[in-house]
Amino acid sequence: MTLLYHPLLFIASDHREAEPWVARWESPRPLSLPVHWARAGKWQGRDMIAIANGVGTERAIAAVRAAQAAADRFAGVCSIGTGGALDPSLAVADIVVASSVAGDSISWPALDPHGPRSRSGPILTSPHIARTAKEKSNLSRSGVILVDMEAAGVAAAAHELAVPFYCVRVVSDLAGETFFIDFERFLMPDGRFDVQRVVLFAMAHPAKGFPELLRLQRRTSAAARRLGEFLAGCEF
Repeated sequence: MTLLYHPLLFIASDHREAEPWVARWESPRPLSLPVHWARAGKWQGRDMIAIANGVGTERAIAAVRAAQAAADRFAGVCSIGTGGALDPSLAVADIVVASSVAGDSISWPALDPHGPRSRSGPILTSPHIARTAKEKSNLSRSGVILVDMEAAGVAAAAHELAVPFYCVRVVSDLAGETFFIDFERFLMPDGRFDVQRVVLFAMAHPAKGFPELLRLQRRTSAAARRLGEFLAGCEF
């Protein structure tokens, strides 16, 4: 199915990051695309597409390219989802609107979506999960305030298509926190986490692993709801 008008495209790594936003759309429906999860709908009369395609820049780039099967051009492309705070003043569920996104050796400017009050600043896309407080502190020395794993891929794809690029992230873990669980051990080749193995590992470590997993689930759920609320107030 090809949309008649240029839609706004939202790229996440996990469908749960996008679902509270998509739930606000008019008649959201599945899209048949070669990605993990895709939805189309309308918001305030505008065509919308949301895609979740796993962790990492390459999967994000593939998601944007796959979306071209549903639209020949986009009104804008927006990277959305959770991220790790590098600035100690950021709290869980705080919204960060990127002023720029840095990758390996390139930095792309990001546009302001004109939403509700939020934090703004440069963010960094890392090829690895920033697991420890020390890692986050080291990353923050370049002046970035939040780290993610996909935005630079979305930025590169948007630049390739010569369309506006936005990046809106919501904080899921704090600058001073260290994960007990090494989530990267459970990342599968398709960019998704092996949830069963994560849960089994957490249950095998009831003093630290299981409470951390429950806490992170609560946080990411609340953060996704906050992200949906914020996006609903944006003008793009």
